Amino acid sequence: MTEQGFQTTSQRPYLLRAIHEWLSDNGLTPYLLVNARHPGVHVPPQAVKDGQVVLNIAEQATHMLSLGNEYITFNARFSGVSHEVFIPVGAVLAIYARETGQGMALPEDMLSESDQDDMADGDAQSIADSPTVEERKPPPRLGSVPSETDEPPPDGSPPASSPPRRGHLRVVK
Repeated sequence: MTEQGFQTTSQRPYLLRAIHEWLSDNGLTPYLLVNARHPGVHVPPQAVKDGQVVLNIAEQATHMLSLGNEYITFNARFSGVSHEVFIPVGAVLAIYARETGQGMALPEDMLSESDQDDMADGDAQSIADSPTVEERKPPPRLGSVPSETDEPPPDGSPPASSPPRRGHLRVVK
């Protein structure tokens, strides 16, 4: 087949399922980093911080987890209250292990779902006029964030002994 006549489905749901299975098989806790501002995301508002939400999708933390091709759905407890969570696959920024940070920041699809919808309506540019992969900005990178206990106190006194804290992930643009 020629390149023009060959169109593939999004790789995102397949990558999500594969990394989720790999993390679970290795006894790690799979977490999702989700863009909470993406259209169609339904999560409890109190869980959103800076437009993003981190969700534990381990078997023990969810009920009726479905990692579908279009959506991720499950029921989970937030502050002791059960909520239904609904996430379009395109809203997922990364999947990683809570314990080690190993996982994957997901690549952008070549043509987003909103672009496909616009093109179906005839309101968008043609595919030939859309930006190439080289012109698109790179996907966000994950990096560790030092905890407050990593810096010595400003008065020069020895740091108070407290339990060690693990670094947190953030999106670096």
